Amino acid sequence: MAYINDYTYYENTGNPNTEDANWGSYQYVSLDDIVTNFILMYVGNDKLINNVERYNILFHAKRAIQELNYDSLKEIKILELQVCDTLRFVLPPDYVNWVRLSLYKDGLLMPLTENIQTNWSDAYLQDNNCRILFDHDGNILKPSTSTIDMQRILNEKKTIYLNESSCYHGQEGYFYNGLWYFEYPIGGRYGLNTETANQNPTFKINKQGGVINFSSDMANELCVLEYVSDGMEKGDDSKVSVNKLFEEFIYAYIKYVILNSKVGVQEFIINRLRKEKSALLRNAKLRLSNIHPGRLLMNLRGQSKWIK
Repeated sequence: MAYINDYTYYENTGNPNTEDANWGSYQYVSLDDIVTNFILMYVGNDKLINNVERYNILFHAKRAIQELNYDSLKEIKILELQVCDTLRFVLPPDYVNWVRLSLYKDGLLMPLTENIQTNWSDAYLQDNNCRILFDHDGNILKPSTSTIDMQRILNEKKTIYLNESSCYHGQEGYFYNGLWYFEYPIGGRYGLNTETANQNPTFKINKQGGVINFSSDMANELCVLEYVSDGMEKGDDSKVSVNKLFEEFIYAYIKYVILNSKVGVQEFIINRLRKEKSALLRNAKLRLSNIHPGRLLMNLRGQSKWIK
């Protein structure tokens, strides 16, 4: 990224459509700069790498950035949307994996629990003899909504979680000698699965359908999705960038994958480049971890707290 003066940085001149386009930009190096720098410094007749096309370097640079975004960069994106009556939340176009989903209510973020049961499904139309029905082209006929989906939307589907949709919610019992007794196997909740001991709404991600399906108590509520992307900015290479702490790792990654795929490269060179790549990745992760003395002190003080 080209250097800019302070006025351009704060006032974002040159980016009239985005107020904060330049803020924090010095932390990052663009994809184009990475490819150009690599060609200038690591490609040539007197270098290990020669006779390589720019598109090859571009491909491997993008693959390195994708791998970093999955588990190392910690560049988490946050999206807020209202869940409507359909109880669905369409995944963002650059979604790869989720970090956390929360219900935002009364100024608080309340983490949601992933439902371990299926809360959505496809369905096929069948005749009275349970035979699957087809159209004139031989394709299976499907209803607009499955029974599981419809019951979830209409708040008729029971759940194993301890909320209003629980099969035990509202059930009557009787009180005798200071104890409550029930006509169903809940008793003192011996052997309670702590994974289901949750009153917050639940969700289940339909990856192929590209949606998040929620339990009925999320209707008309605000949901906050924290997720990771692959860093490819929806295919716009001009917007792709990476934290400068990982710049040297990306150069090492490109060198390794290019020479590793070539015929005739000595094995000791490949091993040396592999070790260099791993060491640079480890160093970058340590730098990005931001281990400050103040944070360590807070953790140490927390360990000496008395538990009553």
